[in-house]
Amino acid sequence: MTLKVVVVGQGYVGLPLALAAAGSGYHVIGFDTDSVRVAGLNAGKSPIGDISDAYLAEQSIYYRASDQKEDLFDADIVIFCLPTPLDASRNPDNSILLGGAKALTPHIGPKTLIINESTVSPGFNRDVLAPLFSGAEFAYSPERIDPANKNWNVKNTPKLVAGLTESARARAVDFYTKFITSVIPYSSIEVVETAKLLENSFRLVNISFINEIADFCSKMKIDVREVIAAASTKPYGFMPFFPSSGVGGHCIPVDPSYLAAKAKEIGASTRFIDLANELNLSRPSYFLGVATGILGSLASKKIVIIGVAYKPDVADVRETPAEALISLLRSAGADVVWHDHLVGQWQDEASAALAAGYDLAILVNPHTGTDLDALGSIPILDTRGGY
Repeated sequence: MTLKVVVVGQGYVGLPLALAAAGSGYHVIGFDTDSVRVAGLNAGKSPIGDISDAYLAEQSIYYRASDQKEDLFDADIVIFCLPTPLDASRNPDNSILLGGAKALTPHIGPKTLIINESTVSPGFNRDVLAPLFSGAEFAYSPERIDPANKNWNVKNTPKLVAGLTESARARAVDFYTKFITSVIPYSSIEVVETAKLLENSFRLVNISFINEIADFCSKMKIDVREVIAAASTKPYGFMPFFPSSGVGGHCIPVDPSYLAAKAKEIGASTRFIDLANELNLSRPSYFLGVATGILGSLASKKIVIIGVAYKPDVADVRETPAEALISLLRSAGADVVWHDHLVGQWQDEASAALAAGYDLAILVNPHTGTDLDALGSIPILDTRGGY
């Protein structure tokens, strides 16, 4: 018997997962409340850069998108891939995940295996989410998606799995093993929840640290990228991280706050995470100061920000540091536009053309193929390091 799988949320996480499962022979429904997205998917149009229209078409024999809750009734497995961002106060916001779960619970059968892939704080799956699915088995397997990564994808990235029961864990392992090379079971959901948060807290702390080293190198008038390359020749005990105007995306600037929130709840310390968050959020202010040092007064100066996505070669602007930098520059009186040929439209503004008529260009996350030569000889501030 071929299992019926419903993947809730057809974005950067849910769509690649759904198509990978369909490619292994599961009958997969990609559920999403966005009817426009659903129609586009069923018409063969991928909404994300990592999934080509051709690949989407290849999986259509076993995959279709839907916005109808009734499609969950006879599902063997339901997987939640919904956003868990931060709220305006930078605290964990589980409202989308909880709202989706509560809306779909009446349509899920008691023998269904529920798997959550959304990032949550340790204890949340057991104490808050799983009880919504009374009688159903429950497992957790956090997503590990890195958009635009050409080497690692859903199929070859090791998958962590845990369940509230041994049966749930075994069912989840069996499901993922059909299309993922390495599936690794663990003893408890809390271990896996914490491992997911540790991964990205490690990255945040080290990126924030290298940003401080970059500032030091700038004052020393040496190239931080050359320093990193030199340190990277050591074959053990060092891992390269690179400076930036601040980290963005759905993981690195968000996940550590889920860990810190739980730590505060239980009375544990997260001083490294707290400081890393502070340093990361201060980067736009730092580069405001650098821009002021280059131009003097920023009043009426024409500045172009290049690359407003949170990382090169994606169109995702979640938590992008470019947003704060643009706001600070405009508050200082600068005439700011941005260029990003992948994003195109953002916050009711369109990508501006690159030309030589600006007073300053600031590189945030330029994409492959960005024509920097079009800037001519205007000053360029590279937030990614260098001197």
